Amino acid sequence: MSDADGWMSRAGHRPPLDLRTDIPHPARMYDVFLGGKTNYRPDRDMAERVAEKMPTVKLAARVNRDFVLRAVRRLAAEAGIRQFLDIGTGIPTSPNLHEVAQSVAPESRIVYVDNDPIVLAHSRALHTSGPAGRTTYVQADFTDPDSILTAPQLREVLDLGQPVALSMGLLLHWIAPEARPHALVRRLVDALPAGSYLLISVFAKELAGGSASLEEDFGAQGIDLHPATRDDALRFFDGTELIEPGLVAPHRWRPDARTLDVGTPDAAPDDTAAPIWAGVGVKPPSGGAG
Repeated sequence: MSDADGWMSRAGHRPPLDLRTDIPHPARMYDVFLGGKTNYRPDRDMAERVAEKMPTVKLAARVNRDFVLRAVRRLAAEAGIRQFLDIGTGIPTSPNLHEVAQSVAPESRIVYVDNDPIVLAHSRALHTSGPAGRTTYVQADFTDPDSILTAPQLREVLDLGQPVALSMGLLLHWIAPEARPHALVRRLVDALPAGSYLLISVFAKELAGGSASLEEDFGAQGIDLHPATRDDALRFFDGTELIEPGLVAPHRWRPDARTLDVGTPDAAPDDTAAPIWAGVGVKPPSGGAG
């Protein structure tokens, strides 16, 4: 029995979902930017407004996804990570994180977490683990990290006594300051053992020229958008040590032959084309990081 079937048998049936397709949602807008089909007219309308002010937004979405998958591939291949916790996973888009990790190490185990009902509605697409590994999905909110850490599905798939790669791609700028996002990240990091990794990408205030206007546009839709300064982004890595090349635009993080080119043949890539801070940190032995 797959994890998806197990979830349904424990619950008895899927509860009715209010997908709120009448208002834009960041996960569905990201799907628009990636060329997906799991989105609705309000998502597409808002995505169009964003693109008017940030013409490279579709490229930025692809570059961010490229960074996340590249980092996962390297962590599996070079750091020996076999457990992944992806929070704010969004709409399933192939290749998914587990497909990349299991292409390197088939025994890899992956837990996806999101609080968007439409992600739950499509969660079966996430439960396609290879036979040697395992995946599952947890319906939970990042602002309640203990609900993630204590979820039975997570405990069935991950061993928190062994290193885990915690991934939060383009999630943290949607969290209101009063929710204390830095403390929430630290709570999750503190629950992981030494040798674990933290992978973060976040909308970069300094690189996004029209960010203030975008904040107003999203605010009018009842959506919090809080781009991170470089210092804010660095604080998310408290409790870890950033690995080379540190905090950079996503296309500058250990590029390889698969990395998308955001420039032209005659010019160096422009970081403002993908206004995102991206980095990976490793949790050292106790006392090794502040």
